[in-house]
Amino acid sequence: MIFGGLFDLDTKIRKLNELELSMNDITFWDNKDKANEVIREVSDLKNIINPLVDLKKELDDNISLLEDDEEIISLLSLEYDKLSSKLEEISLLTYLSCDYDKNNCLLEIHAGAGGTESCDWALMLERMYERYLKKKNYKVELLSMQPGEEVGIKSVMLKVSGLYAYGYLKHEKGVHRLVRISPFDSNKRRHTSFASVEVVPEINEEINIEIKDSDLKIDVYRSSGAGGQSVNTTDSAVRITHIPTSIVVTCQNERSQIQNKQKALEILKSKLYLLELELQKDKIDNLKEGQMTIGFGSAKRSYVMCPYTLVKDNESGYETSNVDAILDGEIDEMIMAGLRR
Repeated sequence: MIFGGLFDLDTKIRKLNELELSMNDITFWDNKDKANEVIREVSDLKNIINPLVDLKKELDDNISLLEDDEEIISLLSLEYDKLSSKLEEISLLTYLSCDYDKNNCLLEIHAGAGGTESCDWALMLERMYERYLKKKNYKVELLSMQPGEEVGIKSVMLKVSGLYAYGYLKHEKGVHRLVRISPFDSNKRRHTSFASVEVVPEINEEINIEIKDSDLKIDVYRSSGAGGQSVNTTDSAVRITHIPTSIVVTCQNERSQIQNKQKALEILKSKLYLLELELQKDKIDNLKEGQMTIGFGSAKRSYVMCPYTLVKDNESGYETSNVDAILDGEIDEMIMAGLRR
């Protein structure tokens, strides 16, 4: 009875059978891109179906043992917590059923009001997300990075690859506020710093968005960073500004200017597509909320390290006093709270 509704197991099984049948067609590999998309969808469906089927089997096996035998009932009670935990994990999939939740995503961090303090805070946020994503076995690729003048970073763009990358990270969008004793202040005064986080899904399907050359301002510049395995340090980095919307996209990790331009255009296309969807669905108010000033009065989440310790997410209501663990990437529980909301 728990497998109806949002789980919709029967429909998923029928869809899986249809896709697996299509893979046996002799023309399946005629279109390589479409074939790879089918294979990805089959893998995604199996990741949902298999745990549900296994859980149902365990439940059925336990139910079949239920008798007026106190010893058996005692043994089955030990299984309760394990099965409840499995069911909780599976139920989380119902919160990841929106458009593009399964997709890879682009994670951007921009330092806001606060100068050097905010650049350092942006770097701390990047470290927090990279540690979290590493624990979830996601692949993280640096697309562009602008270092701070003294410390930290002014901005960074990461590509996160893995199942449900966008679904897990989408609620991280917003302004993040840090309150601490500044390590850069000789008088040890308390400072407030801000940084914004933007999360955009990577849209694999063909996007019917027209981009006019006259609407683009394209700048080429020398890539910043450490070079080597990090990013290139040649004049190959590309910055594209979409004049009508003021959307700015940069890319500097590819080996050539042409490749960076192509990647930047793909990212721009995804952003414009999402903007178009929001307009079509009358989500203009939500869109405005996502464009808050990176400063006072607009924080999505606060990280307070002085005079007390507290991390509070203003959208989900999640709170914890363990700031150090959060900044070390232990944010799974907080992200789940955002999904449940």
